[in-house]
Amino acid sequence: MKKILYIFLSVVLLCSLLIVGCQPEQEVVPTPVAEEKVLNLYGIDPWTLDPAVSSEMTSHEYIMQLFSGLVCLDDNLEPAPDIAQSWQVSDDGKTYTFYLRRDVMFHDGRGVKADDFKYSWQRACDPDTGSQTAATYLGDIVGVSEVLAGETKEISGVRVVDDYTLEVTIDAPKSYFLSKLTYPTSFVVDGTNVASGWEWWRSPNSTGPFKLKQWEENSLLVLERNELYHGELAKVDFVVFQLWGGVPMNMYETGEIDVTGVSISYIDKVTDESGPFYQDLTAVPELSFYYIGFDTTKPPFDDVNLRRAFSHAIDKDKLVSLVFRDMMQPADGILPPGMPGYNEDLLGLEYDIEGARELIANSKYGDVSNLPPIAITTMGWGGLISSGLEAIIYEWRNNLGVEVEVRQLEPQRFLYHLTEEKDEMFYMGWIADYPHPQDFLDVLFHSGTDNNYGEYSNPEVDALLEMANVEPDSDLSLALYQQAEQKLVEDAACLPLWFGKNYVLVKSYVSGYELNPLGITMLNNVSIEPH
Repeated sequence: MKKILYIFLSVVLLCSLLIVGCQPEQEVVPTPVAEEKVLNLYGIDPWTLDPAVSSEMTSHEYIMQLFSGLVCLDDNLEPAPDIAQSWQVSDDGKTYTFYLRRDVMFHDGRGVKADDFKYSWQRACDPDTGSQTAATYLGDIVGVSEVLAGETKEISGVRVVDDYTLEVTIDAPKSYFLSKLTYPTSFVVDGTNVASGWEWWRSPNSTGPFKLKQWEENSLLVLERNELYHGELAKVDFVVFQLWGGVPMNMYETGEIDVTGVSISYIDKVTDESGPFYQDLTAVPELSFYYIGFDTTKPPFDDVNLRRAFSHAIDKDKLVSLVFRDMMQPADGILPPGMPGYNEDLLGLEYDIEGARELIANSKYGDVSNLPPIAITTMGWGGLISSGLEAIIYEWRNNLGVEVEVRQLEPQRFLYHLTEEKDEMFYMGWIADYPHPQDFLDVLFHSGTDNNYGEYSNPEVDALLEMANVEPDSDLSLALYQQAEQKLVEDAACLPLWFGKNYVLVKSYVSGYELNPLGITMLNNVSIEPH
């Protein structure tokens, strides 16, 4: 989701950081309500609760419960009605007319109208808002580019027909447009709430299934059921997130929380069929992709030979087996299994030490001794790097004789300032916002896109992606995306590492907690039995 970037605050990294004590344990405030009406979860503080600004999974975990938009993704990850009860698409595929429900209210009881959506989208695109997601998720709408450029305040392609009818015109027919509107950037916000102050989102007047009842930083965040919600009312009264409450697995074992992700350190324990956790375990494939990004505009990775050499020097099968205990799947390409367009026949850059050394010899540098200093940017606290990155750096040293320095950024700096902060390489991940290859290939690698952090540019790839984006025939469109992906791999636009999978423990008295392939659980579907 999730997400602009699902940048790398995965459960695996987070749990490993907590295990070694990179954050102090906080005193947990007692739960304020009866135990059987509460879902207790582990969490960390969101960076923001502003849907227009948020661009990572940590914040989205809360935003998806507090806010809502015209459409949402159903259980099959297809666009479904939310605040819009229905819509029509013009014959040319460019104009969408949305018909809003009349019973949708903000948490304070004010009704939601079409003008609220126009305001919300124009605010998201206003340069003063500072959104890093508006261009990606609203940029297909006619007039958005002019607002983003500061040339006007009004999106010409959004027209309020009446209080409950919104007309939206996009620049070309695109099969994924509705799916883009399930991303938080397009969620509705209350203009009066926004005008109340810079950090208005600490007391959001929103429309989702939960309201924000309490937030004590580094300690506790409590969501309360929204009795005015237009969809299925939450089955629990409160969701209590214990923020930085300790090691999640330990908290699960002692009953402090009802659900936890499983890190590598505990995988043997939870997969033991005779152990106490096996019956609580669920494994969910995730539409995610972890990779090393290259700054393709600067030495040495402006030379394709160096990008290919660094790619050939990594034994991904070995790393997945030894470092990740087969909790991940090695990635030859960019599109994960389960994604439309996933290509089992894609030709990746295989592990080949001699080939890698030959590529360096044939590069403009000739030898590793002539390479400039190389650093890789990663995210975390306290100087601890992930075991996966540590193993990758070891392989580059051992196989190529190249030393790579690690520069670690605090999560918020990494998540929101990577464009300015990146070194010669960066280590990150991406999770699907919607199950369409455009959300990986076009969003991450088309020239000039906001999420193309490596600033990769290839006119041939751009042309293929642009054709695929508007091709009405699904089979032809997917074939074009596959061609683009193959060229990206051959050109070493990035170094694909692995595809993700989530391992989750859920207590037997919890029902309806289902993590989807985008890494999201709608908590209003969860119920708690007395225990």
